[in-house]
Amino acid sequence: MPSIPLQRTLAISSLFYAASLWGLVWYPYRLLGEAGVGGIASSLLTYAVPLLAFGWLHARALHAARGRWAWLAALGLAAGWTNLAYVLAVLEGEVVRVLLLFYLSPLWTVLFARFLLHEKLNRAGWAVMALAAGGALVMLWQPGDWPLPANRAEWLALSAGVMFAASNVISRHLGGVAEGAKATSVWAGVMAWTGLGLLFRPTELGFMADAATTTWLLLLGVGLLIGSMTYAVQYGLARVPANQAIVIFLFELVVAAVAAYYLSEERMGMQEWVGAIMIITASLFSGHMEDDQLKVEPHV
Repeated sequence: MPSIPLQRTLAISSLFYAASLWGLVWYPYRLLGEAGVGGIASSLLTYAVPLLAFGWLHARALHAARGRWAWLAALGLAAGWTNLAYVLAVLEGEVVRVLLLFYLSPLWTVLFARFLLHEKLNRAGWAVMALAAGGALVMLWQPGDWPLPANRAEWLALSAGVMFAASNVISRHLGGVAEGAKATSVWAGVMAWTGLGLLFRPTELGFMADAATTTWLLLLGVGLLIGSMTYAVQYGLARVPANQAIVIFLFELVVAAVAAYYLSEERMGMQEWVGAIMIITASLFSGHMEDDQLKVEPHV
């Protein structure tokens, strides 16, 4: 077994690894889109890879949690929508704006926790909520219009953040359930949502008839990366305090901003930067929102 300092170093490194990849994963999804693979189809196939490759390893953990399958299903559906909506949003929208709307999750987390876990806000919690909401208003405000998401991509990003918050609260409710069982539920949840989506958009699978080998290799590679990110997050969260973990995971925004600048030439104006600073600050202090320290975990 690694020593305690080495375990902590590995745990912190694993969170930085996951954050970096989540800040970059939008780009291969866009490459897949350019190759004719729609967001629903690419999500289906990339999440099928870790489910088929690693899901069977956690069969015993799932069986041990059979008394809580209803909550595991709820976790899968919430986290599944989070990941699908995230992919669809970064395919259609501006990457950094999508991520900022996604990172409003502390605001939604406390609302879900209030009703499902009966947790109450302290004064710092009210300040965090006001800061996150204010950041969103600043970022989205346009003269003469309501400060609401401007397009489908931004609505998808907002809904991904809401479901991310729900999945965090459900995950906390599932205390004692093995991490592998939760990860498998997440992958299966994405499969369920994408399967439903393909009922309405079956033409997205049309690319399979003449897809290039490079397209299949890219799908496989992204799927393996998603699996590795899931395990990296689970390993890190088990060994790093949640407050520190969410700070580390905000590195995703930095990576995404730099990558978007160089790979897609996306730019943010001063108004968006001000809103971004407010939202990021709210996320940094989200661990102090309640007396019992409501924890916000990275997406998997």
